[in-house]
Amino acid sequence: MILKAIGFLIFLSLIFTLKGQEQENEPISDSLNMYCFPDYAILDSAVGNRYPFMVIEKNNFQFFTAESPNWEHFYHEFNAMVKEKDRKLNFYHLGGSHIQADIYSHDFRSFLQSNWADISGERGIVFPFDLANTNNPANYFFSSPNHWTAYRSISQRPETIDYGLMGAALICNDSLITIYFRHDRTNVKPPFSSIRIYHNKGELPFELQFGEAELLVNRVEHNPAIGYTDVYFTDLIDTLDLQFSRITEHVIGLEIYGFQFMNSDPGISYTSIGINGAGLYTYLANENFEEQLMAYPPDFFTFSVGTNDANVPFDRFDPQVYKLNLEKMMRIVLKVNPKCAILLTVPNDSYYHKKYLNRNIARQREVIIELAEKYQQPVWDVYGLMGELGSSKLWFNNGLMQSDMVHFTSIGYHLKGDLMIDAFVKYLGQMKKIDEIKK
Repeated sequence: MILKAIGFLIFLSLIFTLKGQEQENEPISDSLNMYCFPDYAILDSAVGNRYPFMVIEKNNFQFFTAESPNWEHFYHEFNAMVKEKDRKLNFYHLGGSHIQADIYSHDFRSFLQSNWADISGERGIVFPFDLANTNNPANYFFSSPNHWTAYRSISQRPETIDYGLMGAALICNDSLITIYFRHDRTNVKPPFSSIRIYHNKGELPFELQFGEAELLVNRVEHNPAIGYTDVYFTDLIDTLDLQFSRITEHVIGLEIYGFQFMNSDPGISYTSIGINGAGLYTYLANENFEEQLMAYPPDFFTFSVGTNDANVPFDRFDPQVYKLNLEKMMRIVLKVNPKCAILLTVPNDSYYHKKYLNRNIARQREVIIELAEKYQQPVWDVYGLMGELGSSKLWFNNGLMQSDMVHFTSIGYHLKGDLMIDAFVKYLGQMKKIDEIKK
């Protein structure tokens, strides 16, 4: 990560020296939409000097209303978590291929899980993309000797598959199935004391064994209505050696929709939900999305969906359809938790078919801001931060984007992670100062 250590330095600066800011850097009032962000020289100057084409002053969570009950509630919950170390907050991050890669989202996860003592949190829900023969996030690894048939919600909709949160499924028809899991290439490796396996609905016709951890199994609970099994261990473990043994003569395939690794530790649970090629319409069509989200309600939900929705010619993109779909997804989240803090991300600048400027992103930003105002939620304007229309060419020329000028390079994704951390830290500083004004 280009500026990996800088985010925490900024956080320390905000928390302990914010009172020392000059008067012109003070918020104009206690209104969220009237806040003047100070020029944090550490990150803003470093990035601005290296990449002068970026509009670094747009790197914040921008509010368009004077108040945001959900984000004020979240701030106080977050503060209480840090101080009291007595709760867990559930973060979800929804997107397409940018999130399936889980690079910048994992940078944010790593920051949240490593910068406060004794509140490491848990990994959250993951999908074994390794077994589906598609790109798996580098921070975890699945393997299996069995043959699996993979299904993705963007292109395969068989009647027998009911997609959930992760938007993908694996099916194996073997009578004995083995799956291994371990953390990989990451500095944050929260151990787990329980796992939730999302699988077929109804009674699961398989018995579970756990290799060397078998003696640590305390209890097993099935939820046939939603389709998951919870396994509780007496001790913390950090790897999984799981066997499914069919207990009926009738051949029923095992369907896997995801694994959730949980513990009782305070901190952040951070689930990245991303499928290559997915748009809002993809997740709206996933039958079990809402009920699986209800099983582990969000406190913080980031929408980073829109690149695929807008990756069409200008005259074929309807901003109102995009707005309607985004609002439907927001309503699902708020139905599950009416107090959830929702972050709306404007998609990055991109080119259509590598050669046409994508003018749809600006129209997406307009309707995203309209929804932000309506629901009193903030916007992270990545499009504006990049430099708006055509800026992805500059990012490509500087090694930050791939040649398709849609996806970022590894360096570019890590930079985006630094920027997201910075924007979140600015939000914490903003809320701290507003709290001081109100007292």
